[in-house]
Amino acid sequence: MAAAIQDYQRSEQDRLNEVKGHLEIALLEKHFLQEELRKLREETNVEVLKQELDKERGKRLDLEQRMTEVLKTRLEDSPPQPARKQPSPSANGTEKQKETMYTRMMRLLYERVGVYIEDFRFQPEETTVEPEEPLSAKRLTENMRRLKRGARPVTNFMRNLSALSNWHSVYTSAIAFIIYMNAAWHGWAIPMFLFLAILRLSLNYLMSRGWRIQWSIVPEVTEPEEPSKEDLTVSEKFQLVLDVAQKAQNLFGKMADVLEKIKNLFMWVQPEITQKLYIALWVAFITSCVLPYKLVGFLVGLYAGIKFFIIDFLFKSCPKLRDKYDTPRIVWNNLPTDPQLKERSNATVSRRLSCAEKVQPVVSRSSLATVPCGVSREEESSRSHNPKKGAFHEVFNLTENERPLPVCENGWRCCLINRDRKMPTDYIRNGVLFVTENYLCFESSSSRSGSSKKNKVIKLVDITDIQKYKVLSVLPGSGMGISIATPSTQKPLVFGAMIHRDEAFEAIFTQYMKNMTTPGPET
Repeated sequence: MAAAIQDYQRSEQDRLNEVKGHLEIALLEKHFLQEELRKLREETNVEVLKQELDKERGKRLDLEQRMTEVLKTRLEDSPPQPARKQPSPSANGTEKQKETMYTRMMRLLYERVGVYIEDFRFQPEETTVEPEEPLSAKRLTENMRRLKRGARPVTNFMRNLSALSNWHSVYTSAIAFIIYMNAAWHGWAIPMFLFLAILRLSLNYLMSRGWRIQWSIVPEVTEPEEPSKEDLTVSEKFQLVLDVAQKAQNLFGKMADVLEKIKNLFMWVQPEITQKLYIALWVAFITSCVLPYKLVGFLVGLYAGIKFFIIDFLFKSCPKLRDKYDTPRIVWNNLPTDPQLKERSNATVSRRLSCAEKVQPVVSRSSLATVPCGVSREEESSRSHNPKKGAFHEVFNLTENERPLPVCENGWRCCLINRDRKMPTDYIRNGVLFVTENYLCFESSSSRSGSSKKNKVIKLVDITDIQKYKVLSVLPGSGMGISIATPSTQKPLVFGAMIHRDEAFEAIFTQYMKNMTTPGPET
């Protein structure tokens, strides 16, 4: 009977969890639909546009009426002009002929030269600010797919080059090596590359006309077709956005690493590496000045062919040989990025500070007077600043035997959400959570410099309920919070934003069960 009741309760709990998941998905769908409805309303605001158009039409009619009134007043105020003398018909004919010849010549001159003169007319540059598109999950995923499709020819070309260098097809690589070395020996390396570019454009023209031409050393990998967005659920759309954001983050990180390494190479951040580049540039400059260009081109082409077809193949086949003698790769890997430089500087500063503390520790006279026998100055100074040692019981007004458990010697960083308080300063507090044998202690970060009124001490035996808690119910996942219910609070206290939430929950729940089975001594 008990087993049946337990199975029934489990099934009810599973149903409740399933209903809760459906409710979360419905809330997310409602949120997305409200956002789309708001955007549609903003885009299709026809009434406002009609009102603005009517206003502009009214302004235009007013301006036309004013212009007609001004012209009438000017015509009425202007004096009558005297009648002009009528020229003779013969003179009139000669003048008309001259005007027609002059206008024809000017028109012909303007048609031939005036168009080019208009191009040299100086005009102020117009600065146009392009409107930025709002953030949209659909637009973000579509742009990432466009970037992937646009980069596919480049990636395929790089894969083919890598296959040639790795001798993936022995016959193809051997033929390419012989043709290239023969062209480099006769000084035809540049014409050969130009001919290959023309051949590639010709093949692309035939492919655009419907010819099926597929040539690749490495077979192309067919990517799985992505499902249409109409068939995706809200959780799948959310996961799709997270995947796109992760890919964009990794892509931007790689691009930033490359740019920072190039910048640090030319800015002498690593002098021993930049010195090699400096010497190589001087050698190349002197060689280009002394040797003829034909010989320089022959040497460069010969070295490039041997490096691409033979040396790179040996390095890729023998990793140990590459780690020792592949100078460009070693130089590139040793170039630091800006975050690496920052970490090195921080490590250097901390090392200097630790060395200075070992050589000459700074301790005040008052602390020297209270140092007991057998305790070093460093231990006492750290003890006075660290609540897990001598000052823990003073911070929380507990007995001296109350110490944090070994699992939380440094505590768990979190924020206390007291839902009984309405003020923002009392509603959320950042701090550290500790658990002892009999108490759950929260040290507020704002109380370390002042009084301990903002700290929280809870007896484990007074806890009525403890469970994992999700701070924002609309977000997927289990959350990162612990809910603690006590008789003194109307709503449970929530310790949220905990990175090691599961570890903290297990430790607190285990100690809570120990105290409930064997009550500890009252203090």
